[in-house]
Amino acid sequence: MKAAFLTGVRDVTIRDAPEPGPPGPADVLLRVEVVGVCGSDMHYYKTGRIGEQVVEYPWIVGHECAAVVEEVGSEVEGLAVGQRVAVDPLMCCGHCDQCRLGHVHTCRNQRFLGCPGQSPGALTERIVMPASSCFPIPESMTMIQATLAEPFSISLWASRLGAAPEGAKIAILGSGPIGLGVLAALKDAGKCTVYQTDLLDNRLGVARRLGADWTANAATSDVVADVLAAEPDGLDVVFECAGEQETLDQALDLLTPCGKLAIVGIHQVDRISFNPNRIRRKELRITGVRRQLECIAAAVEMIAAARVNLDALVTHEFTLAETKAAFDMVADYRDHVVKAIIHVR
Repeated sequence: MKAAFLTGVRDVTIRDAPEPGPPGPADVLLRVEVVGVCGSDMHYYKTGRIGEQVVEYPWIVGHECAAVVEEVGSEVEGLAVGQRVAVDPLMCCGHCDQCRLGHVHTCRNQRFLGCPGQSPGALTERIVMPASSCFPIPESMTMIQATLAEPFSISLWASRLGAAPEGAKIAILGSGPIGLGVLAALKDAGKCTVYQTDLLDNRLGVARRLGADWTANAATSDVVADVLAAEPDGLDVVFECAGEQETLDQALDLLTPCGKLAIVGIHQVDRISFNPNRIRRKELRITGVRRQLECIAAAVEMIAAARVNLDALVTHEFTLAETKAAFDMVADYRDHVVKAIIHVR
């Protein structure tokens, strides 16, 4: 079978990969149909690492995917050959302290699709996954929409961690697919005012279509001054979705006393900094967002029911043979790309 391998920094080669073999008793064999290009894939592509997770080449990345069940293990119930599914890329151990506490997303022994040293990714024709990672989708849902369920589940989890009361004033700093997903989740949850920023005007246009009440390009606007002119008491919640020191600094300035900061973006550096006096004097609440926790089923349901419409996020589509072109486009923010999709078949 064919797969897209990272073979060096900013280098992708399409080559043969071994078949994954038959599924175990609780597993399913999946035929991968569609894979979304994620920002974390870009870290591996551009630098070969995220923190302590370092790629050993050759390596297959990709974790946002939708697939068709080709074979089921002997103990699997609720899934059948031919069924279309959205895939949770996390494989937890089920017995460590985190799993026993229900924190499967911080499982100490987890494997994750495309994560170096854990499990090869989804940019290949077939994979074996636990049946528990597979979520059937209705006939009305496209495979592209099913692929969006995984990144949207992260946005949904972030919105729950940063939950604010009805009428809250909120900023989303960064309007990539995750930041735009947070916006969609917040607007679905209830009435709130959302201030959204980015460095790319086309992404701010998508934010406005998804319901952002105010947008600004941080490259040409003084975001803090402009928002505080409209909200002099500050904001209740800030979702930092850009993964940059500058947006972290903006967040502390924007928040009201006892406000919440949710750090959603993945930072390329090993250390970030905060003004401790600002945190202490405002008694700010800061939380990191680790992927998602049991939100994929809800994400599938919300997309299928058209409670959220994420179709505008998908701007470009590629074949598996064009994976390098897709990665280069996303890495360099070319051609107004928001979300690129790769059709494996």
